[in-house]
Amino acid sequence: MTYNLKPKTYIFGNWKMYLGFDESNILVHALLQQKYVADNMCIAIFPSALAIREVAMAAQDTPIAVGAQNVNWNPKGAYTGEVSAHMFKDVGCTYALIGHSERRHIFGESNEDVRKKLEACVDVGLIPVLCIGETKEDREAGKTQYRLKKQLMKALDGLDMRGGQLIIAYEPVWAIGTGDACLPDDARDVIGWIREEVKLYQSGIVPVLYGGSVSGDNVVSYVSQTEIDGVLVGGASSTYDTFSTLISRVISK
Repeated sequence: MTYNLKPKTYIFGNWKMYLGFDESNILVHALLQQKYVADNMCIAIFPSALAIREVAMAAQDTPIAVGAQNVNWNPKGAYTGEVSAHMFKDVGCTYALIGHSERRHIFGESNEDVRKKLEACVDVGLIPVLCIGETKEDREAGKTQYRLKKQLMKALDGLDMRGGQLIIAYEPVWAIGTGDACLPDDARDVIGWIREEVKLYQSGIVPVLYGGSVSGDNVVSYVSQTEIDGVLVGGASSTYDTFSTLISRVISK
């Protein structure tokens, strides 16, 4: 099936820790049966580290790309339990999520950690998906731009992408996994501001996605916004019915 969408719509599915090895393989093969083909649509899935190699092998030479949910910035060494950006690249990853809100707020990742992970991705040729977002307290205090500006500056100031691609995902912390999605118009306005801010640090086209309680019911309201290049989907990407429905609604919008 071939589809006509606005220039490059991104649909990224973060499977988090929802799916085991067998479940991940079943889901990727089910998605591949749909034979999504579109030059202007980019679908990527982010399985657990345990399943990445098998999922990447299944998706090889198909329109579905594969990414890592996290990386360690060291190339190799005595870092028990960690997986480097190079290792993920070696098993077939194209993308890596960097600075996801759950990494920042549950595991205490700092802006400095995020910067080192970005640099590691650039070093090995992974496309980093830099996740930024404000907390509920930031939003209520009118500090959304302050928080995002700080995250962007720490991540991007002086960063040499060496001609590689960068993607930004705006994911307000208060919307992640809560069902309380950001209003599409509000997301559009914030993402429009992010675009202008990114120009201070990076030249060229930098796609900006929205993430936060995205579902089949609301996805079209986001991707229809001219400022929003696509979506980073969490729980709704972890089952065939919900993710395939979401993709189909983007295609038919």
